Amino acid sequence: MRSDLYNGHDYYNIDDLLTTEHKLIRETVRNYVKKNLSPIIEDYAQRAEFPKHIVKELGEIGAFGPSLPAEYGGGGLDEISYGIIMQELERCDAGIRSTASVQGSLVMYPIYKYGSEEQRRKYLPKLGKGELFGCFGLTEPNHGSNPAGMETNFKDMGDHYLLNGAKMWISNAPLADIAVVWAKNEAGKIHGLIVERGMEGFSTPTTHGKWSLRASITGELVFNNVKVPKENLLPNVSGIKGPLGCLSTARYGIAWGAIGSALDCYDTALRYSKERIQFGKPIGQFQLQQKKLAEMITEITKAQLMVWRLGVLKNEGRATAAQISMAKRNSCEIALDVARNARQMLGGMGITGEYPVMRHLMNLETVITYEGTHDIHLLITGMDVTGLDAFK
Repeated sequence: MRSDLYNGHDYYNIDDLLTTEHKLIRETVRNYVKKNLSPIIEDYAQRAEFPKHIVKELGEIGAFGPSLPAEYGGGGLDEISYGIIMQELERCDAGIRSTASVQGSLVMYPIYKYGSEEQRRKYLPKLGKGELFGCFGLTEPNHGSNPAGMETNFKDMGDHYLLNGAKMWISNAPLADIAVVWAKNEAGKIHGLIVERGMEGFSTPTTHGKWSLRASITGELVFNNVKVPKENLLPNVSGIKGPLGCLSTARYGIAWGAIGSALDCYDTALRYSKERIQFGKPIGQFQLQQKKLAEMITEITKAQLMVWRLGVLKNEGRATAAQISMAKRNSCEIALDVARNARQMLGGMGITGEYPVMRHLMNLETVITYEGTHDIHLLITGMDVTGLDAFK
């Protein structure tokens, strides 16, 4: 069992920009990760199994919806606190962070933001505690980067809606108690529906054979004439802006989270470089290895400053979707580069489960794709700076 020796890296003293509360939150989550997750994560990833017992534990430490109001099951914390929690969880594993990210940003957030008061009271406190587990249904077999083209639809049957269609690549789906599903009505307008496990015609087959996010559970959502009560429609939003608003919240968390993967890879490579002896000296004494390490910590530091500033803007209500896209894309890119260089520094040991680097590397290949692909985020920035829409 691998010992978790991580201590953190802050080359530019960014901690000076954090509050005492921020640091206490980080310490709490880091201690939980070291005690409860680090000792088991490699085994679960190797077996491609989700440690489902952690759902309630994540609720207990406040990892679900930490920036939502406490009266609705959240933590009542600021956005930087949310980012810190996501970073500490992904420092362990992106699949674990995905579990929390989906529950908080893609299930709790839309119910809080777009739901009725009755829906908030019914679902959010239990979701916040991990007593209910949720998923988010947007991506479809034929519609990934173009969610507005979705085919999943519902019809008004008088006393209920009739839902048909399918979603895929859905984190948490096989174990979810509820799903926030986006579908088109008969007029072609997109709305959100809360679909509960047990509704006739609703199934959640598991996705098998993943080489990435192996400690996270993924599946499909299949709707075959599912009768959804009318009170399960999210009443306060319509159109593609509904799901996109959720994605911005999730992307913000990913921007912080991916840096966690990068930090763990850098930490591993730095320690290894001081211990591994070749040609009579530690490999960290060779110029090529120092170059790799110096570039790693430089890019990590730049990313840390970017997400901190983004967190300040988000706290002030000034962060734009385009700014969030830039940060998500940047964090994923630098994290993958750090992971690849760390893998090279570890040589053959880098591909084994004795070290976390290859697991992070495989996970990041998914993180750089979901919640908007690397290229889509580039086009979002391009559209923002030119005013010209490359999607049309």
